[in-house]
Amino acid sequence: MGNSKKIVVLPGDGIGPEVISEAVKILKLVGEKKNIFFELTECRIGGNAIDETGSPLPDETVAACRQADAVLLGAIGGPKWENLPHHQKPEQGLLGIRKALGLYANVRPAKIYPALVDASTLRPEVVQGIDLIVMRELTGGIYFGQPKGVREENGVRVGYNTMVYSEPEIERIARTAFDFAMKRRKLVTSVDKANVLDGSQLWREVVLKVAEEYPKVELNHLYVDNCAMQLVRNPKQFDVILTGNLFGDILSDEAAMLTGSIGMLPSASLGASAAMYEPVHGSAPDIAGKGIANPIATIASVAMMFRYSFDLPDAAKAIETAIEMVLKNGYRSADLIGDETTQTVSTSEMSDRITAELDPLL
Repeated sequence: MGNSKKIVVLPGDGIGPEVISEAVKILKLVGEKKNIFFELTECRIGGNAIDETGSPLPDETVAACRQADAVLLGAIGGPKWENLPHHQKPEQGLLGIRKALGLYANVRPAKIYPALVDASTLRPEVVQGIDLIVMRELTGGIYFGQPKGVREENGVRVGYNTMVYSEPEIERIARTAFDFAMKRRKLVTSVDKANVLDGSQLWREVVLKVAEEYPKVELNHLYVDNCAMQLVRNPKQFDVILTGNLFGDILSDEAAMLTGSIGMLPSASLGASAAMYEPVHGSAPDIAGKGIANPIATIASVAMMFRYSFDLPDAAKAIETAIEMVLKNGYRSADLIGDETTQTVSTSEMSDRITAELDPLL
């Protein structure tokens, strides 16, 4: 690995800038310890980009991201921009950068820290030991399918979207899921709606074909409604959940809440030659600027960056261990349920405590 890496930082909206600034502390510490210079370039995306440039995804942001070794994103969106035309809303910036960078695989791990077992809304015996990944296809499906829009038919407005997947798109994400499973518990659950959707029937056929290349991996199939139920009934049955864009969007947020807070979970969006890392949570404009946002998901996203983009699994593990130690020592951000044995800390104090635990581990 070279001694210099380019990272584009997209703070975004709401609490995005707050959690990103804390994650950058972790980046710089690892850089110092590992003798790596991280060249950080900050760009605009989402609502703040709209305010400055009129576009949720300026061309210069796309150009910078294409030249980067990795991209770190905070969060986008908020009620300030809700009334804009659909094609100008902040979320279009997120969809656009995924498409521009070819980020077809969204990896969302849901792993519960032992200290947070009681923070989940489910019983401890149900959630203890959860360690799963939602592998969501990210650049196809109903979010990108054509035709789409709103038209008038017989004096009535009709909205429509097209859920479409090609065989190569399905093969690509399926192969990624099986590759991940080979390094884990060797179990893939493919989630579709093949009983009613033609596109899902093709999805299942292609996944079965790819599975033949991985004889050591067990493959199961679930309809999406059943999977949603099973996630809250018995989440420990899952290892790698493979699914499309829409279903993955919903299921990954459900999986996030199993762990106690959506503020805990990182994600990685991977492509053939690019990668973007971001927390699963949104921009949370209601708490922006109050210093109470949970930075752990963003810091854990940096750990994923070290694991998948920079081939530094030891650094990734050290960050995750530091997070676990801080939680074990009783420190909680405001979104986490605490008791008389825990202490609620601010955004910056949480990251400072993680940094203090991380330093001797590197």
